Amino acid sequence: MRLELKGLYAITDTEHLSSEIMLTKTEEILRAGTKLLQYRNKQADQNTRLTEAKQLVDLCKQFSVPLIINDDITLAIKINADGVHLGKTDLSIADARERLGNNAIIGCSCYNDMDRASDAVNAGADYIAFGAFFSSPTKPDAAHAKLDIIQKAKQQFTLPVVAIGGITPENGQSLIDAGADMLAVISGLYASETPFDITSQYVNLF
Repeated sequence: MRLELKGLYAITDTEHLSSEIMLTKTEEILRAGTKLLQYRNKQADQNTRLTEAKQLVDLCKQFSVPLIINDDITLAIKINADGVHLGKTDLSIADARERLGNNAIIGCSCYNDMDRASDAVNAGADYIAFGAFFSSPTKPDAAHAKLDIIQKAKQQFTLPVVAIGGITPENGQSLIDAGADMLAVISGLYASETPFDITSQYVNLF
């Protein structure tokens, strides 16, 4: 799948919410206009993750939004997801591409590391992600990135650039102004009691 990667990139909160509430909130987030959804669940057993991922892929199809799986290429293949997102300790981009095919969306966490971003681009990633830009409840110990890394990445590479980490509707505009193509958000969306409304605020930044 090749599509314009621009807009809000929602990432599921599975640590603080039941499956039912997570799925209900996800439907509202999709309805409000997120452009990409990532299923991220580091805690659950394989059966739970398979069940949740299957439900998410069905939801995403309803709204024509690609579903990306965090880390787990085997799960992505099982549910026919649209791609994977890989971190520092995950399988290589080349291996993921070989297993998922040319049409899969493969993203890579580059933290605050331009060398890693360059390697990801050369390996055939579809987007590169930087952050955390602000304090994040999801990853409180994450390395911090500065705005200028987005500007450098946009000057050096042609791939879409994703910003992540503590992003709110109030601080998100500064990242877009710096050149971010997508804002990736977890708790900013899923911690809200009104996920449709808060998603709309992020979407309207674009």
